Amino acid sequence: MAAILVVCSGNICRSPMAEGLLRRALQRRLNADAPDVGSAGTIAIDGAPAMPESIEAARERGVDIRTHAARRLTPEVLDDADLVITMAAEHREVVRRLVPGAAPRTFTLKELTRALEAQPGTQADEGLQTRVGHAAAARASGAPTNRFDEDVVDPLGMPLETYRAIAWELDEWIDRLVTALYGPVPARAEGR
Repeated sequence: MAAILVVCSGNICRSPMAEGLLRRALQRRLNADAPDVGSAGTIAIDGAPAMPESIEAARERGVDIRTHAARRLTPEVLDDADLVITMAAEHREVVRRLVPGAAPRTFTLKELTRALEAQPGTQADEGLQTRVGHAAAARASGAPTNRFDEDVVDPLGMPLETYRAIAWELDEWIDRLVTALYGPVPARAEGR
């Protein structure tokens, strides 16, 4: 089964929320076929809990991250991931320096979503790795991006309202990403 890794700095604010929201979105969409989702931080302290504001903002969006324990980004963690989604361009660059071979499968959340949305429709038989390959090819060919809007802002040290705004932003981008990865949700058959 494919694995998705979400990366931020400390693995206590953005990436735990994104991990929980993405896991929920994928499980709703793919049920038992949903890929595993994990997270890590470029400067994380192993075992640190998620910030209370992250826990509350995620809870308000229907996701429980109370048991989250931060982990440091390592080459081994990256090697296990079929897709690496970073919260900011700086994290993407850390991944590329740490494991250069991970570059083709590493994107910011917004970069990946936009790249996939610009591609032709998803085929039912395309898997995660195929779609990631399409996004990497688009990036390599110079597909337009918005380098001024790649990052999800770090809410560390900000009030709960900022965490709520970040959780809302993550939820919106993740919904778009899941649709871009797996196509629109099929319409229900009449009479069901």
